[in-house]
Amino acid sequence: MASINPAEVSAILKDELAKAGGQVEAREEGIVLEIGDGIAQVYGLSQARLGEIIRFENGTEAIALNLDPSSVGVVFMGPYEEIIEGSKAYRTGRVSSILVGEGMLGRVVNTLGYPIDGKGEITGELVEMPIERKAPGVIFRQPVNEPLQTGIKAIDAMIPIGRGQRELIIGDRQTGKSTIAIDTIINQKANYEAGHPVYCIYVACGQKASTVAQLYKTLEDNGAMAYTTIVAANSSDPAAMQYLAPMAGAAIGEYYRDRGLPALIVYDDLSKQAVAYREVSLLLRRPPGREAYPGDIFYLHSRLLERAAKIIQDDTIAAQMNDLPASMKGKVKGGGSLTALPIIETQAGDVAAYIPTNVISITDGQIFLESELFNSGVRPAINVGISVSRVGGNAQLKAMKKTAGPLRTDQAEYRDLEAFVKFGSDLDAATQSVIDKGRRNVELLKQGKNTPMPVQEEIAVIYAGTQNLLRSIPVDRASEWEGKYLDELRSRYADTLETLSKGILTEKEQEALKKAAEAVSQDMMA
Repeated sequence: MASINPAEVSAILKDELAKAGGQVEAREEGIVLEIGDGIAQVYGLSQARLGEIIRFENGTEAIALNLDPSSVGVVFMGPYEEIIEGSKAYRTGRVSSILVGEGMLGRVVNTLGYPIDGKGEITGELVEMPIERKAPGVIFRQPVNEPLQTGIKAIDAMIPIGRGQRELIIGDRQTGKSTIAIDTIINQKANYEAGHPVYCIYVACGQKASTVAQLYKTLEDNGAMAYTTIVAANSSDPAAMQYLAPMAGAAIGEYYRDRGLPALIVYDDLSKQAVAYREVSLLLRRPPGREAYPGDIFYLHSRLLERAAKIIQDDTIAAQMNDLPASMKGKVKGGGSLTALPIIETQAGDVAAYIPTNVISITDGQIFLESELFNSGVRPAINVGISVSRVGGNAQLKAMKKTAGPLRTDQAEYRDLEAFVKFGSDLDAATQSVIDKGRRNVELLKQGKNTPMPVQEEIAVIYAGTQNLLRSIPVDRASEWEGKYLDELRSRYADTLETLSKGILTEKEQEALKKAAEAVSQDMMA
């Protein structure tokens, strides 16, 4: 017997009813034709919209992702064991959304915004924000002009990040990608204590529940959970939850951004989101493309990352923002920002793979981490040669920009000359000086885990490195020298550090830094 197409049966029935003079009443109700692997094909919901919530008779919800002529492909957001072929499904008319509010700070929530940390319901005012939303248009943006301090010397000096920027963190497994993101969140504590918080969202996509618990503990121990929300879609959750988690995180970030506040979002990581989306797409029988990813995987990441923006200062213009949810009308203020730090995992350092090249082309620069550097003890293991920030330099403090300017050039020159040293050839004094300075700078740029540094101390250390103030100190004692140098500045030159924190570096401050460096060097070499 030939297979029966439900659409044909429906058309015949409607035709017969029309002939009989009756009226066809369209009901927003469908039946399940096929179900399995977290996917259902539902017949009868011809008016369903993309991304609409479909509710089944037992209360289970799913999202419409495929709109075929004869059926709607829906993806379940939770358990679906009770649903069978023939079960009824209903349109809700509601596009997938999440309830957002400041009550989410300090909490761990799932993709749908429900708390999963066992601390009860989320309290306070909650606003409905769509999970999928168009990014602000060009008119509503302004150039990045304010720094987002990470507290990591190598980044703030050479690969700076500005508020509203998208900076990719890329590298192999176990190279310290998540650590950079976590340290950046911890470093915002100073802003929070000063009463100007940067609200942080950490999206843990496709990670083990134990890893998320460890992340929560780290942030809690460092006092960072007070201004942070963790969105967790664990590896045990359905693929649809993992695919939508970054969008849900972006919706939380937009709640702060559109109210004129600064926010920071970490996507850890988009490689796992891409894999989850591939799984969903293949189950929905969409044609696979390169590396079996669907053709719209680039669009998935571009529309997600475009939501990070620095919004124009003008409140009147900002209030007219495109695709503004009804719940945010009257609450919009200008000057807000959403900074995105997407993380991508590479295989054997291959940045030319499909997903890495996609995301590199969408972002405003990348921080590339190398296994070789990590294993040799250079941590954070940043390859300064291919890491770049296309925006952040405009947002750097003047003192940092002035100080760090020569550092990248010095380190590039050092890397070129380092190759000759391996061959054991005789070096002239000038070359030897460059190599010695480069080695000390490498030591100075090393930084421990979860120890972000205030910007004024970063400037002081970078100044000492670029001016070669520790030339008399053996390379293996450079980190010891750094500790004593900072102690000296904190105890005797606190006013200098205060001036540096405002981005001011005059001859007076330079003299103070030189005196402190000289005193420490003499003390150590005595």
